[in-house]
Amino acid sequence: MNRLRETEGSNMLVNYDSVARRAMDSLFRTFENFSEGTIVVDAQARVVWINKRYAARFGFEDPQMAIGLECEQVIPNSLMRQVVETGKPILLDILETRHDPMIVMRMPIKDNDGNTVGAVGFALFDELKSLTPLFAHFTRVREELVAARRTLEQTRRAKYTFASFVGNSAATLEVKQLARRAAQADAPVLLLGETGTGKELLAHAIHAASERAGQPLVTLNMAAIPDTLLEVEFFGAASGAYTGAERKGRIGKFELADGGTLFLDEIGDMPFMLQSKLLRALQEKEIEPIGSNRIIRSDVRIIAATSADLRALVEAGKFRADLYYRLNVLPICLPPLRQRQADLLPLTYSMLEEICSRAERDTPVLTQGALKLLGQYDWPGNVRQLRNILERLVMMHDSGDVDESMLAAVLGMRDAPLTASTPVQPMRPEAAMPPLPQLGYADAMARFEANYLLQALAAHSGHVAHAAAGIGISRAAFYKKMGEHRKADRIPAAR
Repeated sequence: MNRLRETEGSNMLVNYDSVARRAMDSLFRTFENFSEGTIVVDAQARVVWINKRYAARFGFEDPQMAIGLECEQVIPNSLMRQVVETGKPILLDILETRHDPMIVMRMPIKDNDGNTVGAVGFALFDELKSLTPLFAHFTRVREELVAARRTLEQTRRAKYTFASFVGNSAATLEVKQLARRAAQADAPVLLLGETGTGKELLAHAIHAASERAGQPLVTLNMAAIPDTLLEVEFFGAASGAYTGAERKGRIGKFELADGGTLFLDEIGDMPFMLQSKLLRALQEKEIEPIGSNRIIRSDVRIIAATSADLRALVEAGKFRADLYYRLNVLPICLPPLRQRQADLLPLTYSMLEEICSRAERDTPVLTQGALKLLGQYDWPGNVRQLRNILERLVMMHDSGDVDESMLAAVLGMRDAPLTASTPVQPMRPEAAMPPLPQLGYADAMARFEANYLLQALAAHSGHVAHAAAGIGISRAAFYKKMGEHRKADRIPAAR
């Protein structure tokens, strides 16, 4: 009786094994029949079997030609080797091919001891019609990603070259010569000059002419970002490093500019506490995102710019001397427009052509009187102000030549019309100021600036961007100054 039971048990075990083997064989055949392709590799990720349909898709008329080849030689972008090395399946994935993407499934093959001895892969494309919406979504997302990457690459490329820095005056030629030399080096560059002299344009030109031209050009404006966020902008942050941090963290400008150029605009406005961290990043060539222990190597070329007197800030203890000397390796001082009289007409004509071409309008003709008036104006906002005035002129101009009377009105002169021989200066805002009480110098200057900003805002109908451009400062700097004066009750609070 016991022998009978043992025999019956053995038969049942044999039957179970047989059914299991048949089930696995049937499953394999089912997948092989209904899939677009099937491939089997050994423990070294070499092809040991591939069906005819799959081999033909990748250019092998005879499947035997693929036997013994490494899986990547047969199927570009294959992950079969990863399955063999890790012993873990990849149950659902998208494989890019020269034709159409395919849904694939990859599973390891293991021996009785649990060792991975190979892997099998199925391409499940043609028979999974229900996945058509998934493919459509994938294709759309892929196209959007390609377009986004292309746009991002364009925004992180130099927009200007040395040809964009118009002018042939001695001062301009000297600046170009120094900038070209700077482009051939890899040391930090410090661009100095009044607001609106073209420091950002020159930074783009230096990057475009350097060996890093094919890499990103990333800009960070110190005056445009609150102090509390600057460190994150510089170095990035790990996920959850601070309240409101992105779920996946944030990549800093240093990491984005890796291999390329990091342009630090208005470096004089950088908070003193952050200057030491910037110095360390420049010296060590590595950064550590906020809330992370991860050290990131960063190979960037620094171009810094400022309209402030950095040396005076160093003497006043507001800018670190060691950072100043680190940045001041290749200093280039951009002259104000009033010292580039020979460049005024070429700049005017070049800008007019560009503005009118963009606006699809005819380029106005400036009379000799208007041209002389341009030369007599002292341009406190420099090239940026000149562009602003010319854009306003194009918008206001209907037909006919532009004479000195029309130009004076655009410039905001008090006495228009004017003769060409009349020396002209910009309207001085202090003429409209009431007499000040006995104040300290600092308070008096602060009140003057507050009144000056209000007049600029009124002259441009409350449009901050136009008001800022009209007086030659950035919009961010205009907002910042207005905020400071509101806090000090020098101007009324915004309603």
